[in-house]
Amino acid sequence: MERILFLTGKLAERGLERILEGMQPADFTYRVLNIGVNVAALMSAEMINRRLQNVDGIDRIIVPGLCAGDLDQSSRHFGIPVLRGPEEMKDLPAFFGQGAKARPLDRYTIRIFAEIVEAPRMEVEAIIKEADAYVSDGADVIDLGCLPAVPFPHLEASIAALRSRGYQVSVDSLESDDLLRGARSGAHYLLSLKESTVDLAADVDAVPVLIPERAGDLDSLYRAIDVMLARGQPFLADSVLDPIHFGLTESLVRYSQLRQHYPGIELMMGTGNLSELTDADTTGLNAFMLGIMSELRIDNLLTTQVAAHARSVVRELDIGRRIMFAAREDTSLPKGYDGSLLTMHDRKPFPYTEMEIAETAKEIRDPSYRVQVSEVGIHVYNRDGIVTARDPFDLFPHLKELENDAPHAFYMGVELARAQLAWQLGKRYMQDEPLKWGCAARDRVRRDPNALHAYKPSGSTLGKAKE
Repeated sequence: MERILFLTGKLAERGLERILEGMQPADFTYRVLNIGVNVAALMSAEMINRRLQNVDGIDRIIVPGLCAGDLDQSSRHFGIPVLRGPEEMKDLPAFFGQGAKARPLDRYTIRIFAEIVEAPRMEVEAIIKEADAYVSDGADVIDLGCLPAVPFPHLEASIAALRSRGYQVSVDSLESDDLLRGARSGAHYLLSLKESTVDLAADVDAVPVLIPERAGDLDSLYRAIDVMLARGQPFLADSVLDPIHFGLTESLVRYSQLRQHYPGIELMMGTGNLSELTDADTTGLNAFMLGIMSELRIDNLLTTQVAAHARSVVRELDIGRRIMFAAREDTSLPKGYDGSLLTMHDRKPFPYTEMEIAETAKEIRDPSYRVQVSEVGIHVYNRDGIVTARDPFDLFPHLKELENDAPHAFYMGVELARAQLAWQLGKRYMQDEPLKWGCAARDRVRRDPNALHAYKPSGSTLGKAKE
């Protein structure tokens, strides 16, 4: 069995022992070593290299996830792998694959068409800017939405500009002239043709998307599909999703019937009638629709981002399609793969209980305030003791270290605001780190995995306090 040495600090030592004991039986043996620092997160690679003397009989060293410094150098120094564990030691079971599915989410089958709905009223430069944002968020095809009775004189120029950037392009219109212009200008897809207009696809290279002649008319869609099958031309078929209370359930049934009738053809679903026309967070709605699409093998999805509450749907669909693909491949529930769609709540928001936090607080001997959140509320503690409340204003009278210290007070105000939000919503809180909003955050940045492990410069509040 692999022999692992877990390095920790004084305050976390007993808790780490309990967690590792609870993970048994495991496929490794272990030893826990307090490296001689109170707070495990203050450990550094250089400190480990200096203080750890004997690694005989050890196959691997696991250090706290927030440990700073170059662990590759430590691995060379000791001659065995030195690796970071999770940021929270309570996540160690998942880190070792107990109750979690650790696998890359780099595969998917669903192609995302992101529609620019006001394209005729936009300059080419504005179309390109919006397309760039969609592609950055995960879109595969940029859909140019035409508007009834609104001229689109720069349609050809828009297609050429998008293609010059390597983008796949579709033209979305019920006007035959728009579709023909788009196809002749190099559009890859045409949305949408019906039984009465399917002949437009005979002499163009663009792949048509077929829809019913009238709402709910599957027979007309079947006849259009049969025409394309007889020609041997590629196409997509979309039986059209209706909004809630205007036929949603029946439209879902039609997709199932369409798949049963034509098991091997490519299908499309437009989800905007649900995400745009329902006042609900779109992450859940999109996850639900992606699940249906995954079951029915619908591999093309048309979406919009018009309503303010739907501003992140492309990002949501991108991560959601990857989760659904992985779960389907594993014959598993779409659970435990990635938390990006859990924007408002976390699956395990409170890793430590009130009692565990109180035990840690007893060991503190310095005046700096620590902030943690449990099921019961916000806990703030230092050498003078611990105070718990659910409203930061109730905590303020007890925080004597903030008197006459504006930078410290500002810092604590920010941290307590984050902690209150975390407690109210059920999100994971970690002091000195922003709350994680998953794929919903407008300014979401894919975090450098090494960012937490580098030494950080003093923040503005600490720098002002030192002055």
